[in-house]
Amino acid sequence: MPIRIHNFMGKLGWTARKYFPKLSSESYLKLQFVSRRKLQQQYIDYFMNSEEPPQPLVVNIETVNRCNSTCAFCTANIHAEKRPYMKIEDDIYYSIIDQLADWGYKGHLTLYGNNEPLLDTRIFDFHKYAREKLPNAFIFMSTNGLILNLDKLRKVQPYVDQLIINNYSMEMKLHDNIQEIYDYVSTHPDEFKDIDILIQMRYLQEVLTNRAGSAPNKKATEKVITETCLMPYTDMWIMPNGKMGICCCDNFEVTNLADLHNVSLRDGWNSEPYKKLRQDIRTGRQNYPFCKHCDFIDAGLRMDAVKDELAHSEKLHGARQSLRQY
Repeated sequence: MPIRIHNFMGKLGWTARKYFPKLSSESYLKLQFVSRRKLQQQYIDYFMNSEEPPQPLVVNIETVNRCNSTCAFCTANIHAEKRPYMKIEDDIYYSIIDQLADWGYKGHLTLYGNNEPLLDTRIFDFHKYAREKLPNAFIFMSTNGLILNLDKLRKVQPYVDQLIINNYSMEMKLHDNIQEIYDYVSTHPDEFKDIDILIQMRYLQEVLTNRAGSAPNKKATEKVITETCLMPYTDMWIMPNGKMGICCCDNFEVTNLADLHNVSLRDGWNSEPYKKLRQDIRTGRQNYPFCKHCDFIDAGLRMDAVKDELAHSEKLHGARQSLRQY
């Protein structure tokens, strides 16, 4: 089945997120910090001990900094957006993809950030170019689905491995257009056999993380977060202004680890500001001002990618050891 619906903890989870938002958020975060701590630290040590920084596991390119939803947890919602409108320059975008191709990139790529990608009229052409240049990358699109229809699904389908539709709503039901897509794809699976479509049931007013103080419905407190964070080691975060920021928690686009107008992609990934961030955050967020009150934790993709990378690294190490014995 190329389409499926996911609702974290089903009706119980939805009820908790709706009626006990703060308790639900804090319980989830505590569970994730505890359960992911060991593997997270293992990957960070692997990254920091490598002769050259490993490639990012996820490259995020936000092509336009606008959204059309009203999600209460995000500063990019239409009632809270404060960023000057900006679209990534065509030349910068194509240069990024070309450089990833030259780098032999085979990781995850998404043309998405704190925005709705379908608002960019170039998005289908951008995906087409990315697929042609990066045939072995895992390309995925994340959308709120508000303006998604079957025609747009068919346009993006050839170029992405996965389409994530976040069905944000006040009630636990699909929007009419998303229900139409679900019904059609379910009855025409062969037409969509090469794409994984994941519909996520999301409560529009849920409380998630404070996102370094940018979340409208969960401001950061003076509490210092002593956990480390995977994002500086796994994610390359590229904003529409052509700069590398820290991560999705920089909703206001204030961080600047490298400017791709002036440096190459690989040099940016290995820039001095990036090195300082990674060194500081290695033993806890308290060591880096932007991050010290941030309680964000990845939703799952990075942990899967980390497991795969560590397993691949271990396999290579074993192969090298075998060769040395001959």
